Amino acid sequence: MDQDWEDRVTAAWATIDDYAEDGAADFRAVIDALADELPADSPLGLFERACAWDSTGHSDRAVPLYREALERGLGEINRYKGRRAKIQLSSSLRNIGEPEEGVKLLSPELLAPSDELDDAVRATLALCLSSMGRDREGLALVLGALAPHLPRYRRSMAAYARALVEPED
Repeated sequence: MDQDWEDRVTAAWATIDDYAEDGAADFRAVIDALADELPADSPLGLFERACAWDSTGHSDRAVPLYREALERGLGEINRYKGRRAKIQLSSSLRNIGEPEEGVKLLSPELLAPSDELDDAVRATLALCLSSMGRDREGLALVLGALAPHLPRYRRSMAAYARALVEPED
C-alpha cells in the first residue's frame, strides 16, 4: 500500500487510547474501514484487523487473522510487520493457552536479522516459556535482552543469563 494509507493507519493507532473500553468496537470499525481499502486477501489488512482485535482484548479473534496474514506472505511484503505479527501471534497464543505454539513460532526469530524488535521477541518468548513452566529459560532470555541496555554490569548480567540455562558441571 502507499505511504498515505500507512500514515492514516499510524494516525488511527495513535488514537486507540482515546476510546473507552466500551468504544472498542468503534476503534475496530476505524481499522476495518482502512483495511477495506485494500484487496480482500491483503495480508496488510488482515494484520491490521488482527492487531485491532488483539489490542481490544480479543486474542481469540486475532489469532486466525495473524495466521492468515502470515500465510498470505505478510513477511515477504513487509519484513517488519511480518515479525510484529509473529510476536503478537505468539503473545495471543499464550493468552489463549497455547504457549507451546508461541515458542515454536518465535524461537527461529532469535536467529533472524537483528532489528528494533529483538527485545520484544525475547520478552514474548520468555512469557511463553514461563507459561510452560520453563521460567529459568525465560529469565535467561530477559536478562540477556536487558544486559546490553545497562550502563554497568553488562558482562556480568550476560554471564548470569547464560549460567541459567547452561548445564552445571
